[in-house]
Amino acid sequence: MAGAEATTTPVAGTAAESEIQPVPVSVAPIQKKKYTKKSVCLVRDGDDPGSSREQDEEAEPEIVTRSLSLSELQDMQKDFSRLPGEHIVTWLLQCWDNGASSLELEGREAKQLGSLSREGGIDKVIGKKTQALSLSRQLLSGMRERYPFSEDVVCHPSKWTTMERGIQYLRDLAMWEMIYYDLDSAQLPRDPDEVQCTRPMWQKFVRSALSLYANSLAVME
Repeated sequence: MAGAEATTTPVAGTAAESEIQPVPVSVAPIQKKKYTKKSVCLVRDGDDPGSSREQDEEAEPEIVTRSLSLSELQDMQKDFSRLPGEHIVTWLLQCWDNGASSLELEGREAKQLGSLSREGGIDKVIGKKTQALSLSRQLLSGMRERYPFSEDVVCHPSKWTTMERGIQYLRDLAMWEMIYYDLDSAQLPRDPDEVQCTRPMWQKFVRSALSLYANSLAVME
């Protein structure tokens, strides 16, 4: 990413590193905000026999899609806008945690969100397609178009001092991986918390730790 300091660490691994098989690493689940424009109602036939409990268990939810109001779009713009100075990968992850994957927007709706990323090259892709797509997918597509090469985006944290900050950085690395996934592939995870941690990712994670943690983490590898 442009403007990175000399001490930043590129997220992209070398060709030799990319050949190493990924190793699964368990990451603590993160509580996500469920943000959706879909409402669910239960469809029941009042004449059907059986208790109310049995009807509830057998009832199929009906998904009702509706257009968003101007006030809702304004609230979403606040929730998904990148903060000044916020690292772009951290912003993407924050959007995911706020429910961007469950929010499907048509092109005209997405365009009304205005500038979310503070980068024109990304914002112009949002709402580019007319069909309804999740906001998360639109943001990832914008990132991929703005930064087509993985070397263009780097994660450059300061040394993390708590495991909470360390896990945050590991999730940032997972989100970075997703930017360069094939978004049409059903075999690849759609959730950053399900991304496998490769050895290059783990090495960057260890290097970003204080020596107090780094020695123990290196043994785990």
